[in-house]
Amino acid sequence: MMNQTMMNLFWMKCKNNAWCSLHHVDLSHNYYDNFEGIYIIWYWDNFGNPVTVKVGQGNIRNRITAHRSNPQIQGYAHLNLRVTWTAIPSSLLDGVEAYLGKVLKPRVGLLFPNAKPIPVTLPFSMNPPQNRIEHQARPY
Repeated sequence: MMNQTMMNLFWMKCKNNAWCSLHHVDLSHNYYDNFEGIYIIWYWDNFGNPVTVKVGQGNIRNRITAHRSNPQIQGYAHLNLRVTWTAIPSSLLDGVEAYLGKVLKPRVGLLFPNAKPIPVTLPFSMNPPQNRIEHQARPY
């Protein structure tokens, strides 16, 4: 079987190299005026694993602004939603979104482009560290 090359993406972070809060990230700078790309909205579960809420593409400022008031996404707001995005060529948007939708299995928006998935690097690890395995307490 032939392995498909994985595209290495640069996922955006905010100040101090921290993941951006969906509700507090400032997209008013003119840098975002025509910024098109792929984005991921997620939260961390109690074990520090990412749980994807939404994957999408388009004008990053417009999409993130719309999701700040989307009732389906805001149903997860109490979990401290995070967001990241990356710019990629428009010809690859559908394939990358199809791949991310398949791999990340978001809770909201289950329809993805009917395109050949293009494997990309994820912004976070999907494999929980081995040291997080809970050991049963012994009665002695």
